[in-house]
Formats: sequence, structure tokens, C-alpha cells
Amino acid sequence: MFVGSISQDYVSGVAEASDEVQGHLMTGNTSSVVSGRVSYTMGLEGPAVTVDTACSSSLVALHWAIQALRTGQCRYALAGGVTVMATPGTFIGFSRQRGLAADARCKAFADAADGTGFSEGVGMLLVERLSDARRHGHDVLAVVRGSAINQDGASNGLTAPNGPSQQRVIQQALADARLTPRDVDAVEAHGTGTTLGDPIEAQALLATYGQGRPQDRPLYLGSIKSNIGHTQAAAGVAGIIKMVQAMRHGILPKTLHVERPTTEVDWSAGQVALLTEARQWSDTERARRAAVSSFGISGTNAHVVLEQAPAAEETPDEPGTPLPVVPWVVSGRTQAALRDQAARLAAHVRTRPTTDPHDTALALATTRTHFDHRAVATGTTPGELLTALDALAEDTTSPRLVTGRPAKNGGLAVVFPGQGTQHTGMGRDLYHHYPAYAAAFDDVCTHLDPLLGRSLHDLVHTSDDLHQTRYTQPALFAYQVALYRLTESWGITPDHLIGHSIGEVTAAHIAGVLTLPDACTLVATRARLMQNAPEGGPMVALQATEDEVLPHLQDRTHQVSIAALNGPRSTVIAGDDDAVEDITRHFEDQGRKTKWLNVSHAFHSPHMDNVLEEFTTALSHLTFHPPTIPIVSNLTGELA
Repeated sequence: MFVGSISQDYVSGVAEASDEVQGHLMTGNTSSVVSGRVSYTMGLEGPAVTVDTACSSSLVALHWAIQALRTGQCRYALAGGVTVMATPGTFIGFSRQRGLAADARCKAFADAADGTGFSEGVGMLLVERLSDARRHGHDVLAVVRGSAINQDGASNGLTAPNGPSQQRVIQQALADARLTPRDVDAVEAHGTGTTLGDPIEAQALLATYGQGRPQDRPLYLGSIKSNIGHTQAAAGVAGIIKMVQAMRHGILPKTLHVERPTTEVDWSAGQVALLTEARQWSDTERARRAAVSSFGISGTNAHVVLEQAPAAEETPDEPGTPLPVVPWVVSGRTQAALRDQAARLAAHVRTRPTTDPHDTALALATTRTHFDHRAVATGTTPGELLTALDALAEDTTSPRLVTGRPAKNGGLAVVFPGQGTQHTGMGRDLYHHYPAYAAAFDDVCTHLDPLLGRSLHDLVHTSDDLHQTRYTQPALFAYQVALYRLTESWGITPDHLIGHSIGEVTAAHIAGVLTLPDACTLVATRARLMQNAPEGGPMVALQATEDEVLPHLQDRTHQVSIAALNGPRSTVIAGDDDAVEDITRHFEDQGRKTKWLNVSHAFHSPHMDNVLEEFTTALSHLTFHPPTIPIVSNLTGELA
């Protein structure tokens, strides 16, 4: 939730208030509470920020919302602005500066411009990552290609606009969008109709967008303030809404009140044309693009580059792929009630043999109250499901039945394992049956394939090369991320994350510590370096405590080390053959269980020391963020 709002004046001049109102005056007149109030009303729990950079507030809010989406702080974001003028204070202040238009009309970039005209308004945008919108089937109205914000700094006056700063923010937004000025068709300008601000803005646009353009394709310039007035904190979002609709309908709207362009600007200095008449927005070989500017009296400038929404991908209607296993969930207030519920469900299904088991599963999971005594019946056919229900009703066991009660204390933790759990074809059925899994897996492969030099999809699903460390670790990372996104799509969210080895990198990405591109870079680099480490050296799991193993490591820590503590009495050692064999034999002679692990290298041992320098260098190029889900450190057992 990101909302632009200029300071409020609802209670200005209020000498007395009734008892029932007095307790609300503080929060009711504090702009910082605006975003919190919306979040409270709607139950939103992600970042909630009120932005006050004056007239650029709503575009700054959008810019920050985009950053939050890119860094994984939230999956959706509301961004916009609101202005309510409860008193005439702003009118009086601007009037004293001779900044108000006599007729209250904003004559943007017109020779007759004589000041601005204020108005009120509110506008909100729902934004999410394009890949997520496509995956969820959401309508996409437009795409934000790039955005930037900056400050005027020590210019010729605190509230005076700064042309060079405006040029820089435009160039920064274009760079963020990976576009050139000629790739943009139109600009929705700040254009407030003032004799000071409009010429400075026009010159900045001429110096940036107006250069190097074909004469038959000038930059078209307009301002919504000529239509609805200057809505201040909501001005930027108003411009966004206008240009999104313009792109969708293929029309560049007319800017009103411009009988003649201002003579304070040399319009011949670049290819820029005022929209004194509405124009058809012709189709070209590329998507339509527009930019929106907002310049705050605070000196904070914002510029956003928009692009026409991509055409919806049309896919023929195909019958859904049946799930390999169907779960039927039942619950009751008591164990007896649970058994009765199972019997009633079985009887209901038997009288309706043509009912699709998937429909029954969906109804049971989403339309029934979940009581404390619970059970899940699983099966691939109605017969298997009914057999499990009968076992529950008769209070007997079944391999297709799981019963239990939810934990009252503690929370849910997700554990991501390390190398050794991989097998060719892992996740293949998930990929074919669950779109959420497939989309997440493909997303990871998009970043990892160029780093690996081959298709990770083929490696995981069909190739025995999967067992080479350079491929195993990226494959496990992709599998774990996709599996988590699948469970997340079902509304399952953990309270804590923990991982071992490559699984700890997965946990860091899921928690938002690493973006997906950075996590993939780390995973591929780590796998390559560990693959290239000296081969050989065993790893053995011992039935022994850490304290029992430590004495055997004295004077040979350069040869062997503890690689992992899998449990209170499960310790893994790794290193040189002779040292590992000697320690293993000691515990075997005591009758302890030992297991030699199927690995190509002695991971988590001194054998890895020679890769640390290059690995540290690779880490220094990554950006780390605070976790949004608490991570338990595999090293300390405490929250990282």
C-alpha cells in the first residue's frame, strides 16, 4: 500500500470538538495514517507507506511500489494519491504569490497561461509483476516499463522547478525502461499552467524527447490539468489513468485552453507538438508508449514510462489434466463427529456416482468449516477415496487415510534439503499437472539456463547428468522454489524457513534476501566452483553425537571435519579417505550405524577451501535485503 497525500487540514481552526470526536482528531488529521487506515480496513499486511513529496507524491508512490514488487516484498501493491481541500488555505497562499489562474483554468503550455487551478481527487492503481498477472489470468491494462525519481537540489529557489534535474529524471526513467527517447510517442506533462514552470518543463522535454526524432513522428505533449485542474498529490496518478486509457482506445486526447503555444519556448529546438486537437494513436510495429511527469513543489521529481498492454495469449480450450492424487478433507468438533462426517460424505457420494471427485475435493476444502479433528482421504479413483472414508467411519486404518489435529502452539516451518535428494524426473508430474509449479519452474530456468549453458528443464526431467554437482544444485534450487510456489498458491505460508547447503540459498530467496536473478547467479557460481574442487574424498553419516566425534578430529582438522549435524545423534564427516575411514571404523567397532554417502566430492570439508576466494568475490556483487519471512540459521540455530 503506497499512497501520496499532502498534509491534511480537516481540523484547522476547530476550537472545540465533541467528546466522541476528540479522541480521533490526531489520527484523523495525520497524513501518515492514510496508508495505515486503508491497510487496516482491507487487512493488508505488506509495506504501507504514505508519501508526501507534494505534487509528485502519487508517482513517487508508484515508483516505490514497483521496487517493492521487484524485491519480493509483496505480490500485489496499491499505489496512488489523494487530495482533499477542506479549507481555502492553499488558494489563499497561492493567490498571494500570484500563482492562481484568474478563471481557475490550467492553460498548460499556452501563451495565455496565467497560473494554475486547484482541484481535488483520488486515484488508485493495482500493480503486480507482469509474469504473475499472466499466470493468474488477470487483465493487464498497461505495463510500467521504467520509472525514476530525483531532487532539484540547490537550484535557483526551493520551490522553483529545475530544468537540468527534469532532464536527468527523464533520462534515468528511460534507462530503467531500456528505451531511447524516440521509442516514446507522447508525454503527459506536469503542465500546471504557470508562467514559470511550463516553459522550464517544455525546454526539458525538447532537450530530451525532442531530439533525433523523425519529423513525421514528433513527441505529442498534453496535460490532464487542463481538463480537471491540478489535483496535487493525485496529479500523477490522474496522468497515469489518462494515458493508460489513451493507449487502450488509440486516441491522444486534446489539451484544452491552448489558443497559441507559449512564446516563452523555442518550439523549433526539437520535435515536440502540443495536442491542441485530439489525434488518433496509430498502430505501429511496436507497442504504444507514453510517459508521465510530476514535479513537486518540494523539489522531488518523478517520471514514469508506460507501455501498451501485451496482447493476451490465446490458448485453445483444452480439458484439464487430471490430478494424479485427489484429497478429500473432512473435519469435526470431536473424533465421533469426524467419523460421522466421513460416513455421511461416503453415503452422499455413493448416491451420486457421476460427481467429479475433483469438484468434491474443491468443495470440501473451500466451503466447509475446518474443525479441530481432521482427516484427509486420498486416492486416484472414487473407489479408493470411498475405501479411505469407510476406514475413517469405522475407526480403522488405511494407507490412504491421514488423521490428526492442528498444533495449538508454535507455527509452520518449511525446510529445504541439500544435495543428495535429487533424482532424474523429479517434479515431472508436478510440472504437467500444476500450472503454478510449471510457471515458477520456468521462471527459474529463464535465469539459470544462460548460466548453465544448457536447458535445466531437460536436465531435471530426462538426463542422468543431473547428478553432476554443477547441475544438481541448480536443479534442486529450481525444484524447491517451484514446489514452494505451488504450496504458496494454495494459501500455505510458513512462519519460519530453514535450509541445508543449497537449501539455505533457496530459503534466502524465498524470504526475499536475494532476488531471483541474484539467487540464480549465486547457485550457478556455487555449483560450478564446488564441481571444480578437487575430486574424491568421502562423506559418511555416523550414529554419533557431535561431542563423540570432536575428539577424533584433533590434530587433523586440515584432513577431516564435521560436514553436517543432521540430528542429536546423527553427524556427517567429510575429508581425506584415510582420516574418514579411520573415524568410521572406530564407530563401527562400537556397533554404531554408518552410511557412506553417494557424492563426488567431500563437501563441507577442507577440500572446499580453495574455492572460497572466488566464491567470496561472487558474493560481493550481489544485493542482500532484510528477510520478509524469518530464517533460522543453519550455523547457529538462531534467527538470521
